[in-house]
Amino acid sequence: MASIGRLDDKVALVTGASSGIGAGTAILFSQLGARVIITGRNEENLKKTAEQCNQDKYKPVLLIGDLTKENDVQRIVDETIAAAGRLDILVNNAGVFSTVSIETTSLEDFDKIFNINVRSVYNITMLCVPYLVKTKGNIVNVSSIAGLRPFPDILPYSMSKSALNQMTRCVALEMAPKHVRVNAVNPVATDTDIFRRAGFTEEDNAKLLEQCKSVLALGRVAEVIDVANLIAYLASDSASFMTGNTVPVGFFQ
Repeated sequence: MASIGRLDDKVALVTGASSGIGAGTAILFSQLGARVIITGRNEENLKKTAEQCNQDKYKPVLLIGDLTKENDVQRIVDETIAAAGRLDILVNNAGVFSTVSIETTSLEDFDKIFNINVRSVYNITMLCVPYLVKTKGNIVNVSSIAGLRPFPDILPYSMSKSALNQMTRCVALEMAPKHVRVNAVNPVATDTDIFRRAGFTEEDNAKLLEQCKSVLALGRVAEVIDVANLIAYLASDSASFMTGNTVPVGFFQ
């Protein structure tokens, strides 16, 4: 019997792997025996992730690209299969965050969020499914607690994550007869750079994380490893009967 959560010899494509949850997931997957293929837009940061993914058996494959560009997505999928010959796991982690309400938003805000958080996931999933069918593989989507419950002032982001959760459930139903599992994780606030990349100052970022601590049951925000551990479990054969789940990471008081 395999150890719980092991990913030995699985080929995993992780998007948004240049930082945060994507980087942590790629590193953990490598530690669990997977052959990791990582993609992102920031080559320097992606190389830093790759340095921590090194193992004796497999070296990580780095694929630089912008998932909002269809040619890049097709190239990433083609080069994944060319490098590894197969695909067992797709982790759709790449995403962006913004703080706007219905009174302060614009169609530009909406399109930017949905292009990366929904459209690019739809596209890469569509292109990867034929290979996942061959291996009876699985998909883990990185959503957000904002996709399960409403919060003010993050309207397009919340809508995009709700769409991702619904996509998870629909694709899980469609792919179940072919033994391809699809799940999503929905983390609470996590200590990554996502808020800084959305324009938060260091002071504002620290203040937000402190506010989140006060409403979370365990009295702290999530760490990257908290989310990566759940992703790894869902991607492993240990979760062979789990599909269509949108799993929260964290709990509110």
